[in-house]
Amino acid sequence: MVREVVVTDEFGQSRTLFIPAERALTIYVDKRELVTLMTLGAHPEWLVLGYLRNQRLVETLDEIESITVDWDVGAAAVKTRNGISDIEKRTEKRVVTTGCGQGSLFGDVLDALDGIQLPAAHVTQTQLEEITDTIRLQDSIYKKAGSVHGCALFSTQDTHAEKLIFVEDVGRHNAIDTIAGWMWLQENKVQTQEVVFYTTGRLTSEMVMKSAQMGIPIVVSRSGMTEMGLALAQQLNLCAIGRATNKRFLCFSAPERVQWQAMVVAA
Repeated sequence: MVREVVVTDEFGQSRTLFIPAERALTIYVDKRELVTLMTLGAHPEWLVLGYLRNQRLVETLDEIESITVDWDVGAAAVKTRNGISDIEKRTEKRVVTTGCGQGSLFGDVLDALDGIQLPAAHVTQTQLEEITDTIRLQDSIYKKAGSVHGCALFSTQDTHAEKLIFVEDVGRHNAIDTIAGWMWLQENKVQTQEVVFYTTGRLTSEMVMKSAQMGIPIVVSRSGMTEMGLALAQQLNLCAIGRATNKRFLCFSAPERVQWQAMVVAA
């Protein structure tokens, strides 16, 4: 997933470094071309599942008969059991977002936000510190090559934050869609009221929407937040935490979901 290349630095000296090796993956649904994603390709089936779910094109796993990935042609063929009703109409209206590689959401996803009610959940300051520390120590492509985003899911059902999955890709939207696909397959094992989502990317409106659709009430980013992302987080009562590094963080919305600990604040 990384490639070694030779570059020339500011002193005119040659040296080697690593860059991410992205690949194009075109998704076909029932032989109909849907979209082409640029991805590192670590978990293509999860990525496809998460993309279809986050675009609200499928509602249950039972609707999908199979997903076949062929990297020789850079394609993922999705076969559904009964087809996707009105797929042409449902995919013709897109809203362009600020995502890496120009993410997009189909228009009807925006209309579904009013029906989302996130579960009650809290996170302690100690757990937030554990999350950022775990990401800091994580062996990653970013440390080796840079130029990628990472997303992770943590369980907070116990006193400590436990990492469930960590995914890197060239765009944060691919990474979150891959985790969405994994969560869907683990639906009976993952309790969304007890998990926190982490991303290295900024919290845009699309990242907030996707997190909410996944039933995740708390999201953490080492980056900042956009105005529209904040408005949506407030509307959904989603706790959005940004600029999270070491013990420092900024809670942009739903501060009541954070269990403030005096001893941590004073440290």
